Amino acid sequence: MDVDKILIDFEQSESDISLNLAQTIQQLSKLSSAVPHPAQGATLKRWQILARVAATNLTLAKWFESHLDALSILQELNASAAEDGLWAVWAAEGSAIPLQLQQGRCSGQKNWCSAAAMVDYALLTYRDTQQQAQLLMVDMHQQSISINHDAWQAVGMQSTATASVYFDETSVQVVGTPNAYLERAGFWHGAAGVAACWYGAATRLAHFLYQACQAKPDTYRLMYLGEVSTALKTTQQYFHHVAAQIDRDPLQSHELIVRILRAQVEQTAQLVLQQVGKALGARPFCEHKIFAALAADLPVFLRQSHAAIDLEQIGKITTLQGDDVCRL
Repeated sequence: MDVDKILIDFEQSESDISLNLAQTIQQLSKLSSAVPHPAQGATLKRWQILARVAATNLTLAKWFESHLDALSILQELNASAAEDGLWAVWAAEGSAIPLQLQQGRCSGQKNWCSAAAMVDYALLTYRDTQQQAQLLMVDMHQQSISINHDAWQAVGMQSTATASVYFDETSVQVVGTPNAYLERAGFWHGAAGVAACWYGAATRLAHFLYQACQAKPDTYRLMYLGEVSTALKTTQQYFHHVAAQIDRDPLQSHELIVRILRAQVEQTAQLVLQQVGKALGARPFCEHKIFAALAADLPVFLRQSHAAIDLEQIGKITTLQGDDVCRL
């Protein structure tokens, strides 16, 4: 794969950031067939690729993870997909105008749609008349679709070109049966892929501290490096464990260990953000474009975690499955 070369070229480019991002995601999307689907024997490799992209730029990681997730969902649900083009999954709910479906045509609003004006195809979630989650596939090259970027006021993750998308009797295709999107094992396998993006960004921020300690060793910097290295290495090993479990038993969701993984990665990423900032001071936030972008983007991306809600679910599942988690 040429992922590394594409990312190096991205970092070295002097072109406008929006143009650079658009060109790079198109290049990455052309390598999709070389990225393993989850639960097919190379889950860790998939996560390592996502982490590598995230260590360069979290907008690219957000787009690429969504693109790959869409292709994996279609593969898992035995739905055909266009071989070329950029994909996205838009699953946020709660818009003022919920999606409605009648005779293969969709109307309504979908919020928080990253890269809305760039993608060729999208998978949308909507609630049917029985409030079941249904997945729809839409070709975004239709005149009945309008896109509004006004609501996206984020500073972190600003470049994701996230928008509200409006559909007016837009032709769509139903994918899978009601609730199949949520009930498939791959729902949780994909959730771990998002955590791999968080982890990749955290490792790049930690690398700045590593470089500073190599250049000018300092007792306090070394202490902070020891702390973040311990957390990162522990989390890395749990990624290996979860990937192995998914590949060993691909038809299981592994919800508990994936939820624990996401909670662990969030905790580690928060630690890295705090301690690397203490160790290095304001300079990299102000003078290094990669560090500054990752430090601004990662806290926003981390909120794709559900924090206390996730921890509550870990507790509930643990009570149902037994207290093995409490034993060595």
